[in-house]
Amino acid sequence: MKEEPTARAKGAGEEKPEPAGEAAAGGTGSAGKTAPAGGTSPAEKAAAGPAGKKKAAARKPASAGRATAGKSAPVRRARAAEKPLAAPEKGAAAVKGAPARTVAGTAGNESRTALVRRARRINRELAEVYPYAHPELDFENPFQLVVATVLSAQTTDLRVNQTTPALFAKYPTPEDLAAANPEEVEEILRPTGFFRAKTKSVIGLSKVLAEEFGGEVPGRLEDLVKLPGVGRKTAFVVLGNAFGRPGITVDTHFQRLVRRWRWTEETDPDKIEAAVGALFPKSDWTDLSHHVIWHGRRICHARKPACGACPIAPLCPAYGEGETDPEKAKKLLKYEKGGFPGQRLKPPQAYLDAGGRPAPPLGAG
Repeated sequence: MKEEPTARAKGAGEEKPEPAGEAAAGGTGSAGKTAPAGGTSPAEKAAAGPAGKKKAAARKPASAGRATAGKSAPVRRARAAEKPLAAPEKGAAAVKGAPARTVAGTAGNESRTALVRRARRINRELAEVYPYAHPELDFENPFQLVVATVLSAQTTDLRVNQTTPALFAKYPTPEDLAAANPEEVEEILRPTGFFRAKTKSVIGLSKVLAEEFGGEVPGRLEDLVKLPGVGRKTAFVVLGNAFGRPGITVDTHFQRLVRRWRWTEETDPDKIEAAVGALFPKSDWTDLSHHVIWHGRRICHARKPACGACPIAPLCPAYGEGETDPEKAKKLLKYEKGGFPGQRLKPPQAYLDAGGRPAPPLGAG
């Protein structure tokens, strides 16, 4: 987030001079140092007097420009950014079409129109990288999905997927889970963490489904959020993936990436949802959520993003926050991008066709 956008813009193939503010910050000192090397001795400066000083001042911008084009630190940083940006094949293609103002504008002067175009382009690029993106929780019906999503809090989807087969085998319907012995459910859910609170939530939502909705998961947001343990995020997961109704899932990955990309500066999930939703057609919301979350899990990690292996590096204002060396970045890739199994035990066929591997069951290996 702290990386200067101009260096990244140059790394994306731009040859335009740096903005005046940055040139002043990075070029004034270098101009002072390079003047003696240009042939003007201290004696000559003294002889020149005030008139000579004025001429020297007039020449400073030119010498600063020459210094910046030569050996100064800012250019070495910019050139260092060029190599990893062009390294990924997808990233190299994006570099050619990325206008300078797209990346440079993200420093705070990006127009609304430019922001919308950049955000939608990022989504299109990610759709090509993850054409098989899907919810990473195993489920066969809306009831299983709402329970699995509640269980996914403070743990991985993989651990949930390894736990729910035993839960749904013993309690396949809301009525069954509503009448379950809490201690038995707790023992099944123990691997997911916070198992007592989660047991209370899944038994509670099952009772509400059985008593108020005839054992069926409702397909309206206002009804879903009435269920114990179900907030807007969980509700949108269910609406988008079980009912085909568009929604934005603002999980921790989504929040982190949209702020890195400067789509919004909001930190409240509801405000993030509103701000990002305004950048895209409603029909894109569900797939957008998948693309962003998948990218956050596989490449744009929280602690050490794999910037050198990122396909949207030329469009990212936070490029350089993580590892920029292509070979080192490849070692940070996770799941199928790193050649490892995914999170679902029963992933969709499209994922398997793309080379993805199903996750192992609980206790295997």
